[in-house]
Amino acid sequence: MAKLSLDSKIKEIMRNPQGKEVLLKYAPGFATNPAVKMIQMMSLRKVMAYPEAAEFAANAEAIEKELAEIE
Repeated sequence: MAKLSLDSKIKEIMRNPQGKEVLLKYAPGFATNPAVKMIQMMSLRKVMAYPEAAEFAANAEAIEKELAEIE
């Protein structure tokens, strides 16, 4: 499996239990948000460009670091 990063698709990150944990750490409730189905094929970096994703964008460096540490 490829390393996870901000350029990984939401679907790929959510499929990895540790990746999902990172997303939920910075955006609790993300996994149950109905909008996730619409953005699952987008990269996390692209999603961060939307105003609705301000909670992710504000923590982009920390998220990227934590995703990169996942084996």
